[in-house]
Amino acid sequence: MNSTRYVVITPVRNEGKHLPQTIESMACQTIRPAIWVIVNDGSSDNTGHVADAAAAKHSWIRVVHRSDRGFRKSGGGVIEAFYDGCALVQSPDWDFLGKLDGDLAFGPGYFEGCLARFRADAKLGIGGGRVYSKVNGSFIEDAPGDPLFHVRGATKIYRRATWEAIGGLLRVTGWDTLDELKANMLGWRSYSFKELKVQQLKPTGSADGTWKNWFKNGQANYISGYHPLFMVSKCIRRLFCKPYGIGAAGLFCGFVSSYWNGVPRVADEQLIRYIRRQQMHRLLLRDSLWR
Repeated sequence: MNSTRYVVITPVRNEGKHLPQTIESMACQTIRPAIWVIVNDGSSDNTGHVADAAAAKHSWIRVVHRSDRGFRKSGGGVIEAFYDGCALVQSPDWDFLGKLDGDLAFGPGYFEGCLARFRADAKLGIGGGRVYSKVNGSFIEDAPGDPLFHVRGATKIYRRATWEAIGGLLRVTGWDTLDELKANMLGWRSYSFKELKVQQLKPTGSADGTWKNWFKNGQANYISGYHPLFMVSKCIRRLFCKPYGIGAAGLFCGFVSSYWNGVPRVADEQLIRYIRRQQMHRLLLRDSLWR
């Protein structure tokens, strides 16, 4: 495993408060990345200074500074920043590519453990740790109801062959589900590692707010080509989950408004047919990715 080379890209915007803990976690890894690129996506706080200080201290850290677009661009914005970071890792000498958020903390054996999971499963194409938040002194798993194939966008690691097979990431809202679904369609597996935990230092969706976050998720489901019947079922289930009512309403409004406004769906009809077939299997209680 010591010969396995991995690279990590971390897009950050106004994470000066949390980025130092992520840097500390990375610096303590038992297997460090060949390159870690921190992309400062037009931050207005001290994020850029924190990243530059880390790069001056560690030769394996690189920093990219993007100009401030003047607003937070949900969905596609983070992927634009991610690809600016990818431009610094064009070397063919890497086996795994990680996308890591800049508001996480994790133990020194985290990446070594992740790489071991990939080594144990040759068909594992996308993986990563489980995300937890600290609530009243206890660690609570974030989004425990996610389908088994889903790996949180904050912690994703791609096997190189899988990355090349799926053609990279789409610059749209919903990119962090479309990549997994396409990988599974092509015969790879994706799942998160329950025993490898990362702590998220701020609440999920806090940058957008609760309503906007769920509305965005509904938009992402529409863009991804989700079956309308599956979305109705999903919204009904969400009624009984926290935040009660808001999550279901946000999902529904985001999905329906995207339909009425003619928001373009992903331009891959084969993938949409695969997604809808899997979702109908789930509704009919057959084996599916959403089992």
